[in-house]
Amino acid sequence: MSLVATVATPPRQAEVERYLGGFFDDAIVRADAHAADYRRLWAAARDAASGGKRIRPRLVLGAYDALAPVAEPADAGPACAAEAVALAAAFELLHTAFLVHDDVIDRDLVRRGEPNVAGRFALDAALRGLERERADAYGQASAILAGDLLIAAAHSVVAGLDVPAERRRAILAVLDECVFAAAAGEHADVRHAAGVRPGEADILAMIEDKTACYSFSAPLRAGALLAGAPRATVERLGEIGRRLGVAFQLQDDVLGVYGDERVTGKTALGDLREGKETLLIAYARGHAAWVAASSAFGRPDLDEAGARPLRAAIEASGARARVESRIAEEAAAARTAIASANLPAALEAELLGLAAEATRRSR
Repeated sequence: MSLVATVATPPRQAEVERYLGGFFDDAIVRADAHAADYRRLWAAARDAASGGKRIRPRLVLGAYDALAPVAEPADAGPACAAEAVALAAAFELLHTAFLVHDDVIDRDLVRRGEPNVAGRFALDAALRGLERERADAYGQASAILAGDLLIAAAHSVVAGLDVPAERRRAILAVLDECVFAAAAGEHADVRHAAGVRPGEADILAMIEDKTACYSFSAPLRAGALLAGAPRATVERLGEIGRRLGVAFQLQDDVLGVYGDERVTGKTALGDLREGKETLLIAYARGHAAWVAASSAFGRPDLDEAGARPLRAAIEASGARARVESRIAEEAAAARTAIASANLPAALEAELLGLAAEATRRSR
């Protein structure tokens, strides 16, 4: 079962796509009044936002669609439903911004097999005759600006929601909170990559800040707030989202080392080449098998032959089993929280499906 199939329906997804398309069309027209390169920057941002699983919009809409008829039947008409689509799109704009900035931090020029925002502008600059270093700097600066614009756009969309002011302020507070937390998580991730070895608590805190908050907890809370749900329901959804987010990110880390590229769409060498400090590595470090194999960890030229001893060492240390046990624990905690949250049946079923998915994903 794919994550895509568990939340929201295709018609609602089409509404989000139309909203995003209109948003970028308008931005590109506005950019025409400035410079051709600025227009291309917005076009690159639009392309960066295309595709993907749309997990965050689906969570926003899943919460809103289930709770609005229960919380406020009179407000559950077409106008409020349109505001839910705008809110869902805002979270996708935010997600795109974080991806664009992540690529700059990681100095990546490619995403999903194609030049990313930084890569496109670096290549363009090189074709214009700039030397490599300056071309790359231009690409990185362009990507930073694109990400900044998308973060600002996400806030602008939420600030413009046609809902009661108190409700809008509450949703803006959730958005601000998740941006604040994501920056803290990203900063910690960079610190770990710089050589400050994290422990279990450090890695779990980083995951909650960088991924779980804006990808799961905040979209669920924002959708519930828009629906006019009680504060207790909003808080319970936040805890459910936090648990689900941790479980999914830990599973991503396992797939990043042991996944089948034909299924996941990404190499299982990337994390090992990068020397990414995941919970797998924190648990394996210090074990004799890992000590014997770890000299290959973080080597940019690591190939499959070099990765096999690293994978075997993680297995031998018991780290993979421990991480998978932690995934199961987080999913079980999410199920307990879902069962006690007194949610509408449709939303409860969707969230239980996500909890089950977290323990058996292959991509």
